[in-house]
Amino acid sequence: MTSREQIMTAATRHLNEDPAASMARIAEAAGVSRATLHRHFSGRDDLMIALGHRAHDRWHQVLVSAGVAEAAASSDPGEVGRALDALLSGLIEVADEYGFGLTDHALAVHPELSRRAEELEEREIALYAAAQRTGLLRADLPVRWISNTVYGLLVAVRDSLRRGDVARRDVHRLVTQTFLRGAASPAPEDGRPSSGAHGGSASGGEGA
Repeated sequence: MTSREQIMTAATRHLNEDPAASMARIAEAAGVSRATLHRHFSGRDDLMIALGHRAHDRWHQVLVSAGVAEAAASSDPGEVGRALDALLSGLIEVADEYGFGLTDHALAVHPELSRRAEELEEREIALYAAAQRTGLLRADLPVRWISNTVYGLLVAVRDSLRRGDVARRDVHRLVTQTFLRGAASPAPEDGRPSSGAHGGSASGGEGA
């Protein structure tokens, strides 16, 4: 018998390919009848909320595994840097696994899921603030802008993998280099912006 967890796993996989999939299509993807699917979930909204909580659970696990809380209270650049790298790695995995939820409006406005998202984001923001204090990230940028930038990169991860624009093995490098160095061409050694960099030099090198 197919379990609730197995159905949710199959539903997640299918929704990543077809975010607007109906319950009938999700049931087919999970290898169960619509009646069986409805025994576990009263409707599509019920299923989506359950998947949203599952994604938030994974997000929470990433923060714990990365040691975000401990690093946010640290003044050691090494500890903060390691936590930042681990956080980005974990978020990439979550974006890959639960990509459909990144831009699902219904999940974003659901009161309980919205509350959980705000709480988890605040933990991330505390780490970004620590990275600013220790010189790993630019201090002249609003910390919530940094958080929103990470979110945008995760959407880029989802879309790029879905379309086959990048190899999965390259995603971590692309995210961390884009996040830390930006997309501008590096400035030459004399400090003048390179001809290909519109608007000036790169935004600060490793500490950007």
